[in-house]
Amino acid sequence: MSKDHNYKTTIQWTGNKGTGTSNYRSYERSHTISVENKAIIEASSDPAFRGDKTKHNPEDLFLSSLSSCHMLWYLHFCSEAGIIVTDYTDNATGIMEETSNGSGHFREVTLNPTVIITEESMIEKAKELHHKANEFCFIANSVNFPVKHIPIVLVK
Repeated sequence: MSKDHNYKTTIQWTGNKGTGTSNYRSYERSHTISVENKAIIEASSDPAFRGDKTKHNPEDLFLSSLSSCHMLWYLHFCSEAGIIVTDYTDNATGIMEETSNGSGHFREVTLNPTVIITEESMIEKAKELHHKANEFCFIANSVNFPVKHIPIVLVK
């Protein structure tokens, strides 16, 4: 039996410099992302597309969503498997291909998590659980390109 979950966000353009979109260079790509009862995110487009490099862009947030979703599933499965994770950091990377007509798509994402666990005997199981997390990750299941994993598991 499936179960639907509904999400709502508000995107508000804040880049009108007084003349709206009268020409391609006359407006900023700045906007806010709001979700009820959560901190507002100041956003823009990527600097390659006339955006503000100091603000998050959709591509940053997309990559972050994949990494975050994977991490949350991974921690869940480690908890169930009796693996005690004390630290998790992912330096995720993504490749987006811009096509000749100006559109584009992500071609791949690589998650590079470094996980610290407490028991050396659990290293292999901790590495294996990245595959299971990928199978369950809602965001990874919603994309049409490979999400690769290059995990490092350390004991401290």
